[in-house]
Amino acid sequence: QAHVVESGGGTVQAGDSLTLSCAASTFIYANDAIGWFRQAPAQEREVVAAIRWRLGDKIYGDSVKGRFTLSRDVAKETVVLQMNSLKPEDTAVYYCAVDRSPTPTTMKNAHNYDYWGQGTQVTISS
Repeated sequence: QAHVVESGGGTVQAGDSLTLSCAASTFIYANDAIGWFRQAPAQEREVVAAIRWRLGDKIYGDSVKGRFTLSRDVAKETVVLQMNSLKPEDTAVYYCAVDRSPTPTTMKNAHNYDYWGQGTQVTISS
């Protein structure tokens, strides 16, 4: 079982940047995908970005393309989400998750992910 822990949330103003980190406390397999999702109150959980661990291919949610960048540190088994030009609508709880059997099509689907972190709150003030 993989366990992941998110860090780096907080409150910033619109236009600012934040960096979120997702650290795995157990082994991440080569075929796994690591994804960031977010959920605002009364809204469904949506994909922010995801990466397949071995191949390094990534996907981004439409609302964050061009503003957010996902990267991985294989040695540290860490995934970093750099968020720039933040908007009030980016306010949500951000979750990191592991998918043991991802495909390019399923990486964006929260229900395909097997293990989830506790989440970290990101609040953007206008």
